[in-house]
Amino acid sequence: MKISDLEKKRVLILGFGREGRDTFRFLRKMFPKKTLGIADIKYKIQDTRYKIQNVRWHLGENYLKALKSYDIIIKSPGIPFKILPRSVLGRITSQTEIFFENCPGKIVGITGTKGKSTTSSLIYEILKREAASSRRAKGVKTYLIGNIEKPVLSYLAKAKPDDVYVYELSSHQLYNLKKSPHIAVLLNIYPEHLDYYRNFKEYAQAKENITKYQTKRDFLVYNSTDRLVRKIAKKSKAKRIPIRGEYYSLDKAAAKAVGKIFKVPSKIIDNAIKNLKHLPHRLELVGIFKGITFYNDALATIPEATIGALDTLGDRVETIMLGGYERNIDFKNLARKILESKIKTVILFPTTGERIWQSIRQAQDKAFRRIQGKKLPKHLVVSRIEPFFVDNMPVAVKLAYRYTQKGKICLLSTASPSFSIFRDYKEKGNLFKKQVRALAKEGGTKVEMKQ
Repeated sequence: MKISDLEKKRVLILGFGREGRDTFRFLRKMFPKKTLGIADIKYKIQDTRYKIQNVRWHLGENYLKALKSYDIIIKSPGIPFKILPRSVLGRITSQTEIFFENCPGKIVGITGTKGKSTTSSLIYEILKREAASSRRAKGVKTYLIGNIEKPVLSYLAKAKPDDVYVYELSSHQLYNLKKSPHIAVLLNIYPEHLDYYRNFKEYAQAKENITKYQTKRDFLVYNSTDRLVRKIAKKSKAKRIPIRGEYYSLDKAAAKAVGKIFKVPSKIIDNAIKNLKHLPHRLELVGIFKGITFYNDALATIPEATIGALDTLGDRVETIMLGGYERNIDFKNLARKILESKIKTVILFPTTGERIWQSIRQAQDKAFRRIQGKKLPKHLVVSRIEPFFVDNMPVAVKLAYRYTQKGKICLLSTASPSFSIFRDYKEKGNLFKKQVRALAKEGGTKVEMKQ
């Protein structure tokens, strides 16, 4: 969608969150006198904060009725395609599509179910350091944008041909995209957002768009250990660069590969990787309190992320906090991992906490049947694991202090989204850190509750 195509069209901004507001500011700057439509379910027409000139408001439960009155609909990522009538699908575009069609610079696009934020940050640091140290890169600017909470259209007005945009891309931003980045990074594809998409196949197809429209002049950096990623890469026309790595080292492998495409010296790449701090809520070390090491992995919203955290931290993990919003994800592999670990206490949040515990019990039963009456190995005896079902963070942290031994680890890595009792992963992670530090100053961690 070219910007010039928007000038004489009736344009609706569908969704007025962070990205929708950025779209509004961009369009208002480009077309100061143009009347724009804004539709969002969360706001009411009486909300006086949004009395802005040249705006038609479509707010509240009937916000989708406005779709038929507009030529172009700029949809925010949070609104699923599946709730929209098929008759409007041909009129829908997005910030991502507008940016891709109009940006004169190079785009490095990064996606994956997990790891894309860290990978994007690493690539950005590598390219920024190269631009700062190399004469041949003088004047080149690198920007970190996209799903990492930096809407993109505000960057478009000043974009130059030599600029490089490191663009973290969610599946929602990739959905329906008809142009792929010059350099694409595809990390992994696990079942996720199954409440947003019609099925897992549709989710995977959205991810595939990162390379689907690449040409022989483009590059695809992909995880060769992921079966589905390999299948997608095989169809790509781009120059394919396979990478390998465990869950928490794959981001470094991808960043190194992109650095080499840009001919960045190895010393700069290695220094950038060495000095990058962990992003908040991603296996973040909270600290050691009362002899217990606490890790905040609040962004682990799928089982594979939690398994990756357990692989990284090893046998010192004695207490783990699990559970959250229900998206009908399979917990069998996570249950087996927990049984094989040294975990003694599982603290379970609603709604999936109950189902995770059932999966752990079922995994033990299956292992018991397999050995047919023989003595069950100690690491599979589920009776050694004590479950606690809680509905708030203060009680969860009190239990962690009470049941985790000195020298061991308590890990918040819920394998589920946060929306059951928390607003989002940030609130969950911040509450965890706050309670860990607050109780460290207090003497008592006694808690009475039913198991």
